[in-house]
Amino acid sequence: MNPVIRLVNRNLTISLNMGFVIWQVVFPLIYIFVAGFAYTALIHDVPFANKTLDYPAFIATGMIGFNIMNSTLISGIIIWNDRRHGMFEQILVGPFKRSQYILSNVYTIGIIGLFSAGLITAVGYPLFFKSVSFNILTVPLVVFASITGAILFGSIASIISTRLKSSEGFNVVINTVFLFFAFVSTAFYPAQGAPPILATAFYFNPLTYLVDVVRAGIFGYFDYTIALEMIVLAVGAVILFTVATKLLSRLEI
Repeated sequence: MNPVIRLVNRNLTISLNMGFVIWQVVFPLIYIFVAGFAYTALIHDVPFANKTLDYPAFIATGMIGFNIMNSTLISGIIIWNDRRHGMFEQILVGPFKRSQYILSNVYTIGIIGLFSAGLITAVGYPLFFKSVSFNILTVPLVVFASITGAILFGSIASIISTRLKSSEGFNVVINTVFLFFAFVSTAFYPAQGAPPILATAFYFNPLTYLVDVVRAGIFGYFDYTIALEMIVLAVGAVILFTVATKLLSRLEI
């Protein structure tokens, strides 16, 4: 078997357990069906592009991007655990190269990103099916956002895992960073109407671009702004992946 495929199989085996799958379903369900309907009393309609969405539909599509980001924490956790338990050294002294280890992580987060997107789309579909406007760009946009978003956030998790040495520091930093990404974005509420400083901060957050592209695909909308957000997302993914790759290639055994 190809060494990269063997490593991808190993990554998926240790990651996609029943606990992970339940967490990937239950956690978004709480936001979609509890927060979504609870906040409807406060937020009646949400504008998006040329549509007006009810809040449950808005948050259900936002949770697709959120779950893609959240699932890529696995990339950093795998690297962290490999370093902590000596598995990284064992892999490199075996029939594997650093490049194969890095490539396997890319494939892993890409697969998990698509898996998460599909899972939450299926779960949330009953809430946004009335507003859905699938067209020829729907699948390409959602797949593009899923893969580039997974690589981008997986790279961030990988960078954090290579720079920190204590488990306490790793947990604090990675959870703080991803918590910021989650709530300072358009995943849970639109930028329109937010205080100017907060609205500006939204667009320094890659999750905003990920969520916007996913929503554009689901609601059949595409314009210059979405195209620009796709470029930003792709460039950010390339830059962060390059940094993560260099750090992993220099990681001491």
